[in-house]
Amino acid sequence: MANIVLGVGTSHGPMLSTLPEQWDLRVPADKSMRHPFKGKVYSFDELVQLRAPERLDRQVTLDVWRARHAQCRRAIAELARLYDEVKPDIAVIVGNDQMEIFNDDLVPAFSVLWGDQIINSEYTAERMAKLPPGVAISVSGHIPPGGAVHEAVPDLGRHLTERLIADEFDITALKRLPGDETPHAFGFVFRQIMSDRVVPTVPVLVNTFYPPNQPTTKRCADFGRALFRAIDAWDSDARVAVFASGGLTHFTIDEELDQLLLSAITDGDVDRITQVQETFFQAGTSEMKNWIPVAAAMQAGGLKPTVVDYVPCYRSLAGTGNAMAFVHWQP
Repeated sequence: MANIVLGVGTSHGPMLSTLPEQWDLRVPADKSMRHPFKGKVYSFDELVQLRAPERLDRQVTLDVWRARHAQCRRAIAELARLYDEVKPDIAVIVGNDQMEIFNDDLVPAFSVLWGDQIINSEYTAERMAKLPPGVAISVSGHIPPGGAVHEAVPDLGRHLTERLIADEFDITALKRLPGDETPHAFGFVFRQIMSDRVVPTVPVLVNTFYPPNQPTTKRCADFGRALFRAIDAWDSDARVAVFASGGLTHFTIDEELDQLLLSAITDGDVDRITQVQETFFQAGTSEMKNWIPVAAAMQAGGLKPTVVDYVPCYRSLAGTGNAMAFVHWQP
């Protein structure tokens, strides 16, 4: 049977791939949106008023941004170092799509690639011009110049699909990623944790963002346990690394919710996070649902967690930004 030798959880937000001097480029977009926060939805100005007692003005200075950015880069470097040290044969990455390969016509709840290749095409100039400020400048963090083609693992992809179906999860089986693009949840891992030295990989996609078919946190935890059983049952001596890509809370940071997830991971009690109302897991914060399956899988496999760092990266007085977390699990 296959052997899981490494688990990794990493944030992948654009702020990680831009200079701290550029973090405020996203604030105009923040001001134009309504933001879920602690189960309710607020305007930007309402959040500024609500969160005034937190003195977020102390969090949005350039000196703090530079320090937080450096923290994040050190944590990414540590995860990359560990990946190089462990040298897994194969990777399984749990991530989400943000209408990069799917669209409103089709958004699967769970999907698995069982094709031969993962094509990470470079964006056209027209596509780049349409990206929001603060996002376009981050693209090199998940797509290399000229794009890339990576090897997939069709045998494992098919095996996972069949085993997950047998465990009563309805899986969309993908022979290729639509549009020959790679969602940034996966491209970030390829570029910044694997440092473009990409082992054969099976992408597993969870619809965290888009109603009406977002899996619940409980369903994600159950999915993770089933994913562990499926990998464990694969007739192979491959050494497998399992990645969670996304989160933590954003576009509005909620440190209390972040710490609840991290404590659930370190205490080996993933089900604790499933007690939180689903209304908390919307917008970017929904990407915690990429972490929950991996945390549950690691717990089922007996791998031990280590929190490398937790870095709340605020960019406005409303508390918008991205809380970054970096974790690994080892036997």
